[in-house]
Amino acid sequence: MIYIMYNPLAGNSTCEETSKGVGEIFASDEKRYINLLEVEDFEKHIKELDPEDQIVLCGGDGTLNHLINSVNTVDLEQDIFYYPAGSGNDFYHDIDQDKTNGVFRINKYLKCIPKVIIDGKESLFLNGIGFGIDGYCCEEGDKIRVKKPGKRVNYPLIALKGLAYDFHRVNAKVTVDGVTTEYRDVWMAPAMNGRYYGGGMMCAPNQDRLNEEGKVSVIVVHSKFRIALLYAFLSIFKGTHLKYKSLVTEIMGSDVTVEFDRPTALQIDGETVTGVTKYEVHKEKKIIC
Repeated sequence: MIYIMYNPLAGNSTCEETSKGVGEIFASDEKRYINLLEVEDFEKHIKELDPEDQIVLCGGDGTLNHLINSVNTVDLEQDIFYYPAGSGNDFYHDIDQDKTNGVFRINKYLKCIPKVIIDGKESLFLNGIGFGIDGYCCEEGDKIRVKKPGKRVNYPLIALKGLAYDFHRVNAKVTVDGVTTEYRDVWMAPAMNGRYYGGGMMCAPNQDRLNEEGKVSVIVVHSKFRIALLYAFLSIFKGTHLKYKSLVTEIMGSDVTVEFDRPTALQIDGETVTGVTKYEVHKEKKIIC
């Protein structure tokens, strides 16, 4: 049996219709469509399936984040396939070399997942943690959705507004594998498991989510002057912003703590958490995926 599980809210509420087309990719006549919003206990639902069953997830990065935080994906027996039907699809951009007809098996990516701790609450993330102007962008995007439901959010435009006048810099203390560095005039300090976030921004071009050392990339962007940062920001879509070494610092490690000197919005795979002053990230070392 092939179970096509979809998030009807993904892709600006177009995912249910998209999932019907996805089902046609599979030759089997034994298919069942499941609305994820109607599944009360995702883990129990998966455990009741046969090991030979196949699961196709239709949705965006938020749908994948829901999976990894609801199910022990390390011990999954079923083949898990993914079809990107969200508005950002950063996971898809990061591993697009594995795609076939838009649907690809993702089991190996579900065994190398870092965790983030905020105010004592622990959760897993697939792509990245954004802290600073990237969290601000998600916070502003949420406000737009409340005011104008269904309206597509332009995150690059929000970021430009923040860079120009709205976002206020912070001072940060960044600790990676026991080494602490303090930065002034920080705009953002994300921890990345993949290369992309924010709907196509290549924030961490050197990051490999399957690296055996279990490392994430911390990208600290710091500058006293707004105008200088605009050039670096525009280059983030191609991943060339790291060449601005006076503005951008890249650190790789397995254990990360980032502290800001004032509360700031944070995002976890696109989901907003407000009023955060500190986050911790840990990823297992020497994982064989």
